Amino acid sequence: MTRAIACLNAGSSSIKFALFILAADGPRHAAAGKLEGIGVSPRLVARDISGAILIDRAWDHGADLTHEVLLRDIFEWAGAHLEGREIVGLGHRVVHGGGRFSAAVRLDDQVLTTLETFSPLAPLHQPHNLAAIRAIQALAPDLPQVACFDTAFHHDMPESATRLALPRALHDEGIRRYGFHGLSYEYIARRLGEIDPDLATGRVIAAHLGNGASLCAMRGGKSLDTTMGFTALDGLVMGTRCGSIDPGVVLYLLSQRGMRPDEVERLLYAESGLLGVSGLSSDMRALHQSDDPRAAEAIDLFTWRAAREVGALIASLGGLDGLVFTAGIGENDPLVRAMICERLAWMGLVLDPEANQRNAPLISAPASKVAVRVIPTDEESMIAIHTVNTLGLNNQR
Repeated sequence: MTRAIACLNAGSSSIKFALFILAADGPRHAAAGKLEGIGVSPRLVARDISGAILIDRAWDHGADLTHEVLLRDIFEWAGAHLEGREIVGLGHRVVHGGGRFSAAVRLDDQVLTTLETFSPLAPLHQPHNLAAIRAIQALAPDLPQVACFDTAFHHDMPESATRLALPRALHDEGIRRYGFHGLSYEYIARRLGEIDPDLATGRVIAAHLGNGASLCAMRGGKSLDTTMGFTALDGLVMGTRCGSIDPGVVLYLLSQRGMRPDEVERLLYAESGLLGVSGLSSDMRALHQSDDPRAAEAIDLFTWRAAREVGALIASLGGLDGLVFTAGIGENDPLVRAMICERLAWMGLVLDPEANQRNAPLISAPASKVAVRVIPTDEESMIAIHTVNTLGLNNQR
Protein backbone atom coordinates (compact mmCIF):
# COMPACT_ATOMS: atom_id res chain seq x y z
CA MET A 1 0.00 0.00 0.00
CA THR A 2 1.31 3.47 -0.93
CA ARG A 3 1.96 5.72 2.06
CA ALA A 4 0.67 9.28 1.95
CA ILE A 5 0.32 12.37 4.08
CA ALA A 6 -2.48 14.92 4.08
CA CYS A 7 -2.23 18.67 4.69
CA LEU A 8 -4.96 20.93 6.07
CA ASN A 9 -5.24 24.71 6.07
CA ALA A 10 -8.43 25.58 7.98
CA GLY A 11 -9.65 29.17 7.83
CA SER A 12 -12.73 30.99 9.03
CA SER A 13 -14.83 30.25 5.94
CA SER A 14 -12.77 27.71 4.01
CA ILE A 15 -10.66 24.58 4.40
CA LYS A 16 -7.88 23.86 1.90
CA PHE A 17 -6.42 20.38 1.81
CA ALA A 18 -3.88 18.40 -0.19
CA LEU A 19 -2.65 14.84 -0.49
CA PHE A 20 1.02 13.95 -1.00
CA ILE A 21 2.54 10.56 -1.83
CA LEU A 22 5.77 9.63 -0.05
CA ALA A 23 8.55 9.17 -2.58
CA ALA A 24 12.33 8.81 -2.49
CA ASP A 25 12.81 12.44 -3.56
CA GLY A 26 10.30 13.82 -1.07
CA PRO A 27 6.52 14.20 -0.90
CA ARG A 28 4.83 14.30 -4.31
CA HIS A 29 1.62 16.22 -4.81
CA ALA A 30 -1.27 13.90 -5.75
CA ALA A 31 -4.52 15.79 -5.16
CA ALA A 32 -5.88 18.99 -3.66
CA GLY A 33 -9.17 20.58 -2.86
CA LYS A 34 -10.99 23.38 -1.14
CA LEU A 35 -14.15 23.61 0.88
CA GLU A 36 -15.52 27.14 0.59
CA GLY A 37 -18.55 28.99 1.86
CA ILE A 38 -18.56 27.57 5.40
CA GLY A 39 -21.38 29.22 7.33
CA VAL A 40 -23.21 30.24 4.17
CA SER A 41 -23.36 27.63 1.40
CA PRO A 42 -20.54 25.07 1.65
CA ARG A 43 -19.07 23.65 -1.53
CA LEU A 44 -16.31 21.06 -1.81
CA VAL A 45 -14.19 20.73 -4.95
CA ALA A 46 -11.17 18.39 -5.22
CA ARG A 47 -8.93 17.68 -8.20
CA ASP A 48 -6.11 15.26 -8.92
CA ILE A 49 -2.67 16.33 -10.10
CA SER A 50 -3.85 16.54 -13.73
CA GLY A 51 -6.67 18.89 -12.79
CA ALA A 52 -9.44 16.33 -13.22
CA ILE A 53 -12.30 16.86 -10.78
CA LEU A 54 -12.58 14.13 -8.15
CA ILE A 55 -15.54 15.59 -6.31
CA ASP A 56 -17.77 18.66 -6.67
CA ARG A 57 -20.33 18.71 -3.90
CA ALA A 58 -22.53 21.47 -2.50
CA TRP A 59 -24.59 21.50 0.68
CA ASP A 60 -27.76 23.35 -0.34
CA HIS A 61 -28.91 23.81 3.24
CA GLY A 62 -25.53 23.83 4.95
CA ALA A 63 -25.40 27.28 6.53
CA ASP A 64 -25.43 25.77 10.02
CA LEU A 65 -22.82 23.09 9.35
CA THR A 66 -19.69 23.50 11.49
CA HIS A 67 -16.05 23.03 10.54
CA GLU A 68 -16.05 19.79 12.51
CA VAL A 69 -19.01 18.31 10.65
CA LEU A 70 -17.66 19.32 7.26
CA LEU A 71 -14.19 17.99 8.11
CA ARG A 72 -15.79 14.66 8.95
CA ASP A 73 -17.41 14.60 5.51
CA ILE A 74 -14.06 15.39 3.84
CA PHE A 75 -12.32 12.73 5.90
CA GLU A 76 -14.94 10.10 5.08
CA TRP A 77 -14.81 10.95 1.37
CA ALA A 78 -11.00 10.82 1.34
CA GLY A 79 -11.01 7.46 3.12
CA ALA A 80 -13.25 6.02 0.43
CA HIS A 81 -11.20 7.40 -2.48
CA LEU A 82 -7.57 6.85 -1.47
CA GLU A 83 -7.20 4.00 -3.98
CA GLY A 84 -4.56 1.96 -2.17
CA ARG A 85 -3.03 4.91 -0.33
CA GLU A 86 -2.61 4.91 3.43
CA ILE A 87 -2.46 8.26 5.23
CA VAL A 88 0.34 7.99 7.80
CA GLY A 89 0.46 11.62 8.93
CA LEU A 90 -1.44 14.88 8.73
CA GLY A 91 0.07 18.36 8.75
CA HIS A 92 -1.73 21.56 9.67
CA ARG A 93 -1.03 25.20 9.00
CA VAL A 94 -1.15 26.89 12.40
CA VAL A 95 -0.87 30.65 12.16
CA HIS A 96 0.68 31.47 15.54
CA GLY A 97 3.43 29.58 17.33
CA GLY A 98 4.32 32.43 19.68
CA GLY A 99 7.86 32.60 20.98
CA ARG A 100 7.70 28.95 22.01
CA PHE A 101 7.69 27.15 18.66
CA SER A 102 10.43 27.91 16.15
CA ALA A 103 9.84 24.78 14.05
CA ALA A 104 7.11 22.28 13.21
CA VAL A 105 6.08 20.04 16.11
CA ARG A 106 4.14 16.83 16.58
CA LEU A 107 0.83 17.57 18.25
CA ASP A 108 -0.33 16.27 21.60
CA ASP A 109 -2.65 17.60 24.28
CA GLN A 110 0.07 19.64 25.95
CA VAL A 111 1.08 21.35 22.69
CA LEU A 112 -2.57 22.04 21.87
CA THR A 113 -3.13 23.62 25.26
CA THR A 114 -0.18 25.96 24.67
CA LEU A 115 -1.37 26.84 21.16
CA GLU A 116 -4.79 27.77 22.47
CA THR A 117 -3.18 30.53 24.54
CA PHE A 118 -2.14 32.21 21.28
CA SER A 119 -5.72 32.43 19.93
CA PRO A 120 -6.17 36.05 21.10
CA LEU A 121 -3.16 36.96 18.95
CA ALA A 122 -4.73 35.51 15.79
CA PRO A 123 -8.50 35.46 16.38
CA LEU A 124 -9.39 35.06 12.70
CA HIS A 125 -7.21 31.99 12.20
CA GLN A 126 -5.93 30.20 15.28
CA PRO A 127 -9.28 28.96 16.65
CA HIS A 128 -10.15 27.40 13.28
CA ASN A 129 -6.67 25.84 12.92
CA LEU A 130 -7.04 24.22 16.33
CA ALA A 131 -10.66 23.18 15.76
CA ALA A 132 -9.51 21.20 12.71
CA ILE A 133 -6.85 19.47 14.80
CA ARG A 134 -9.39 18.54 17.47
CA ALA A 135 -11.81 17.27 14.83
CA ILE A 136 -9.18 14.97 13.30
CA GLN A 137 -8.23 13.75 16.77
CA ALA A 138 -11.82 12.63 17.27
CA LEU A 139 -12.08 11.05 13.82
CA ALA A 140 -8.69 9.30 13.81
CA PRO A 141 -7.14 9.36 17.30
CA ASP A 142 -4.12 7.26 16.24
CA LEU A 143 -3.18 9.39 13.23
CA PRO A 144 -0.03 11.47 13.95
CA GLN A 145 -0.61 15.19 13.44
CA VAL A 146 1.94 17.98 12.99
CA ALA A 147 1.59 21.74 13.48
CA CYS A 148 3.48 23.90 10.96
CA PHE A 149 3.69 27.54 12.00
CA ASP A 150 3.37 30.73 9.98
CA THR A 151 5.52 32.49 12.56
CA ALA A 152 8.44 30.03 12.50
CA PHE A 153 10.17 31.44 9.39
CA HIS A 154 10.56 34.80 11.15
CA HIS A 155 11.69 33.39 14.47
CA ASP A 156 15.34 34.36 14.01
CA MET A 157 14.82 37.94 12.84
CA PRO A 158 17.19 40.45 14.46
CA GLU A 159 16.02 41.77 17.82
CA SER A 160 15.54 45.23 16.35
CA ALA A 161 12.93 43.75 14.03
CA THR A 162 11.08 41.87 16.76
CA ARG A 163 11.02 44.36 19.64
CA LEU A 164 8.25 46.90 20.24
CA ALA A 165 9.06 50.15 22.07
CA LEU A 166 7.19 49.07 25.19
CA PRO A 167 8.44 48.37 28.72
CA ARG A 168 10.81 45.41 28.80
CA ALA A 169 8.51 43.43 31.09
CA LEU A 170 5.85 43.35 28.39
CA HIS A 171 8.38 42.17 25.82
CA ASP A 172 9.44 39.42 28.19
CA GLU A 173 5.79 38.36 28.44
CA GLY A 174 5.70 37.85 24.66
CA ILE A 175 4.37 41.18 23.41
CA ARG A 176 6.69 41.53 20.40
CA ARG A 177 6.68 41.36 16.61
CA TYR A 178 6.36 37.80 15.28
CA GLY A 179 5.59 38.04 11.56
CA PHE A 180 3.24 35.78 9.60
CA HIS A 181 2.78 34.12 6.18
CA GLY A 182 5.98 32.27 7.03
CA LEU A 183 5.07 29.06 5.22
CA SER A 184 4.50 31.06 2.04
CA TYR A 185 7.77 32.95 2.40
CA GLU A 186 9.67 29.78 3.18
CA TYR A 187 8.36 28.25 -0.03
CA ILE A 188 9.26 31.36 -2.04
CA ALA A 189 12.80 31.33 -0.64
CA ARG A 190 13.13 27.64 -1.48
CA ARG A 191 11.70 28.03 -4.98
CA LEU A 192 13.78 31.11 -5.74
CA GLY A 193 16.88 29.11 -4.85
CA GLU A 194 15.89 26.63 -7.56
CA ILE A 195 15.07 29.05 -10.38
CA ASP A 196 17.44 31.95 -9.66
CA PRO A 197 20.19 30.90 -7.19
CA ASP A 198 22.13 34.15 -7.53
CA LEU A 199 19.12 36.27 -6.67
CA ALA A 200 18.21 33.95 -3.80
CA THR A 201 21.49 34.77 -2.06
CA GLY A 202 20.85 38.50 -2.36
CA ARG A 203 18.46 41.09 -0.97
CA VAL A 204 14.88 40.16 -1.83
CA ILE A 205 11.47 41.42 -0.79
CA ALA A 206 8.60 38.96 -1.20
CA ALA A 207 5.09 40.42 -1.44
CA HIS A 208 2.39 38.00 -0.29
CA LEU A 209 -0.66 39.90 -1.55
CA GLY A 210 -4.06 38.33 -0.99
CA ASN A 211 -7.03 38.86 1.29
CA GLY A 212 -4.33 38.83 3.95
CA ALA A 213 -1.23 40.70 2.82
CA SER A 214 2.32 41.26 4.02
CA LEU A 215 5.89 41.79 2.86
CA CYS A 216 9.05 39.99 3.94
CA ALA A 217 12.63 41.20 3.58
CA MET A 218 14.98 38.27 3.00
CA ARG A 219 18.72 37.96 2.60
CA GLY A 220 20.11 34.59 1.63
CA GLY A 221 16.65 33.07 2.01
CA LYS A 222 16.33 34.16 5.67
CA SER A 223 13.80 36.60 7.09
CA LEU A 224 15.29 39.88 8.32
CA ASP A 225 12.14 41.98 8.62
CA THR A 226 8.45 41.83 7.80
CA THR A 227 5.39 44.06 7.85
CA MET A 228 3.13 41.99 10.12
CA GLY A 229 4.01 42.17 13.78
CA PHE A 230 2.35 41.12 17.04
CA THR A 231 -0.78 40.04 15.14
CA ALA A 232 -1.83 39.47 11.54
CA LEU A 233 -3.61 42.83 11.73
CA ASP A 234 -0.41 44.82 11.23
CA GLY A 235 1.25 46.16 8.10
CA LEU A 236 -0.40 46.45 4.70
CA VAL A 237 -3.99 47.28 3.80
CA MET A 238 -5.82 43.95 3.41
CA GLY A 239 -9.22 42.69 2.32
CA THR A 240 -11.01 43.52 5.57
CA ARG A 241 -8.09 44.37 7.88
CA CYS A 242 -6.81 47.91 8.33
CA GLY A 243 -3.09 47.16 8.54
CA SER A 244 -0.83 49.56 10.46
CA ILE A 245 -2.80 52.17 12.38
CA ASP A 246 -2.01 54.89 14.90
CA PRO A 247 -2.74 53.26 18.28
CA GLY A 248 -4.30 56.55 19.28
CA VAL A 249 -7.18 55.71 16.95
CA VAL A 250 -7.95 52.63 19.04
CA LEU A 251 -7.82 54.69 22.24
CA TYR A 252 -10.14 57.26 20.68
CA LEU A 253 -12.66 54.61 19.61
CA LEU A 254 -12.68 53.19 23.12
CA SER A 255 -12.73 56.41 25.14
CA GLN A 256 -14.58 58.87 22.89
CA ARG A 257 -16.84 56.70 20.77
CA GLY A 258 -17.62 54.35 23.64
CA MET A 259 -16.94 51.23 21.61
CA ARG A 260 -16.42 47.92 23.38
CA PRO A 261 -13.17 46.01 22.79
CA ASP A 262 -15.02 43.34 20.80
CA GLU A 263 -16.56 46.04 18.60
CA VAL A 264 -13.15 47.56 17.92
CA GLU A 265 -11.77 44.12 17.14
CA ARG A 266 -14.53 43.50 14.61
CA LEU A 267 -14.01 46.93 13.06
CA LEU A 268 -10.27 46.45 12.57
CA TYR A 269 -10.37 42.80 11.47
CA ALA A 270 -13.62 42.49 9.52
CA GLU A 271 -14.89 45.92 8.47
CA SER A 272 -11.79 47.83 7.38
CA GLY A 273 -9.21 47.42 4.59
CA LEU A 274 -10.43 47.35 1.00
CA LEU A 275 -13.97 46.73 2.20
CA GLY A 276 -13.98 49.64 4.60
CA VAL A 277 -12.39 52.16 2.24
CA SER A 278 -14.48 51.21 -0.79
CA GLY A 279 -17.72 50.48 1.04
CA LEU A 280 -18.22 47.88 -1.69
CA SER A 281 -16.14 44.75 -1.43
CA SER A 282 -13.02 43.15 0.03
CA ASP A 283 -12.38 41.39 -3.31
CA MET A 284 -9.83 43.17 -5.49
CA ARG A 285 -11.45 41.69 -8.62
CA ALA A 286 -14.78 43.28 -7.77
CA LEU A 287 -13.09 46.63 -7.17
CA HIS A 288 -11.39 46.51 -10.58
CA GLN A 289 -14.78 45.95 -12.20
CA SER A 290 -16.47 48.82 -10.39
CA ASP A 291 -16.65 52.37 -11.77
CA ASP A 292 -17.35 53.73 -8.28
CA PRO A 293 -14.57 56.23 -7.40
CA ARG A 294 -14.36 54.70 -3.92
CA ALA A 295 -13.16 51.44 -5.50
CA ALA A 296 -10.33 53.27 -7.25
CA GLU A 297 -9.45 55.00 -3.99
CA ALA A 298 -9.22 51.66 -2.17
CA ILE A 299 -6.95 50.19 -4.86
CA ASP A 300 -4.76 53.29 -4.81
CA LEU A 301 -4.39 53.10 -1.03
CA PHE A 302 -3.56 49.38 -1.20
CA THR A 303 -0.77 49.94 -3.74
CA TRP A 304 0.55 53.12 -2.09
CA ARG A 305 0.90 51.41 1.26
CA ALA A 306 2.57 48.38 -0.32
CA ALA A 307 5.13 50.56 -2.12
CA ARG A 308 5.68 52.61 1.05
CA GLU A 309 6.42 49.48 3.07
CA VAL A 310 8.75 48.16 0.36
CA GLY A 311 10.74 51.35 0.86
CA ALA A 312 10.95 50.69 4.59
CA LEU A 313 12.16 47.12 4.06
CA ILE A 314 14.77 48.32 1.57
CA ALA A 315 16.26 50.26 4.48
CA SER A 316 16.30 47.06 6.55
CA LEU A 317 18.08 45.20 3.75
CA GLY A 318 20.44 48.02 2.77
CA GLY A 319 19.29 47.86 -0.86
CA LEU A 320 17.25 45.62 -3.12
CA ASP A 321 18.16 43.03 -5.73
CA GLY A 322 14.77 41.44 -6.32
CA LEU A 323 11.04 41.81 -5.72
CA VAL A 324 8.79 38.73 -5.79
CA PHE A 325 5.00 38.86 -6.05
CA THR A 326 2.97 35.92 -4.77
CA ALA A 327 -0.49 34.85 -3.46
CA GLY A 328 -3.86 35.57 -5.06
CA ILE A 329 -3.44 39.25 -5.94
CA GLY A 330 0.33 39.12 -6.31
CA GLU A 331 0.22 36.22 -8.77
CA ASN A 332 -2.80 37.27 -10.83
CA ASP A 333 -3.25 41.05 -10.82
CA PRO A 334 -1.09 42.87 -13.39
CA LEU A 335 -2.61 46.27 -12.58
CA VAL A 336 -1.80 46.10 -8.87
CA ARG A 337 1.76 44.95 -9.62
CA ALA A 338 2.19 47.78 -12.14
CA MET A 339 0.87 50.40 -9.72
CA ILE A 340 3.23 49.23 -6.97
CA CYS A 341 6.24 49.04 -9.27
CA GLU A 342 5.49 52.46 -10.78
CA ARG A 343 5.90 53.94 -7.31
CA LEU A 344 9.29 52.20 -7.07
CA ALA A 345 10.66 53.46 -10.40
CA TRP A 346 12.92 55.87 -8.49
CA MET A 347 15.22 52.95 -7.67
CA GLY A 348 15.65 51.86 -11.27
CA LEU A 349 12.88 49.26 -11.26
CA VAL A 350 11.41 48.87 -14.75
CA LEU A 351 8.59 46.50 -15.66
CA ASP A 352 8.13 44.71 -18.96
CA PRO A 353 4.43 45.58 -19.59
CA GLU A 354 3.75 42.61 -21.86
CA ALA A 355 5.35 40.10 -19.48
CA ASN A 356 3.50 41.63 -16.55
CA GLN A 357 0.17 41.43 -18.36
CA ARG A 358 0.52 37.69 -18.94
CA ASN A 359 1.76 36.96 -15.40
CA ALA A 360 5.13 35.75 -16.70
CA PRO A 361 7.66 34.34 -14.22
CA LEU A 362 10.00 37.31 -14.86
CA ILE A 363 8.21 40.63 -15.38
CA SER A 364 11.06 43.15 -15.10
CA ALA A 365 12.57 44.67 -18.24
CA PRO A 366 16.18 43.84 -19.18
CA ALA A 367 17.24 47.37 -18.21
CA SER A 368 15.73 47.10 -14.73
CA LYS A 369 18.15 47.39 -11.82
CA VAL A 370 15.84 45.20 -9.75
CA ALA A 371 14.63 41.76 -10.86
CA VAL A 372 10.85 41.42 -10.48
CA ARG A 373 9.38 37.92 -10.43
CA VAL A 374 6.00 36.26 -10.04
CA ILE A 375 6.19 32.98 -8.14
CA PRO A 376 3.02 31.05 -7.23
CA THR A 377 3.17 30.11 -3.58
CA ASP A 378 2.55 26.59 -2.28
CA GLU A 379 2.08 26.53 1.47
CA GLU A 380 0.76 22.98 1.33
CA SER A 381 4.07 21.71 -0.06
CA MET A 382 5.92 23.29 2.85
CA ILE A 383 3.47 21.70 5.28
CA ALA A 384 4.08 18.34 3.61
CA ILE A 385 7.86 18.70 3.85
CA HIS A 386 7.72 19.70 7.52
CA THR A 387 5.31 16.87 8.31
CA VAL A 388 7.55 14.29 6.67
CA ASN A 389 10.62 15.60 8.49
CA THR A 390 8.91 15.91 11.87
CA LEU A 391 7.48 12.38 11.75
CA GLY A 392 10.72 10.88 10.40
CA LEU A 393 9.08 9.62 7.21
CA ASN A 394 11.90 10.72 4.90
CA ASN A 395 13.01 7.24 3.92
CA GLN A 396 9.65 5.51 4.18
CA ARG A 397 7.55 4.72 1.13
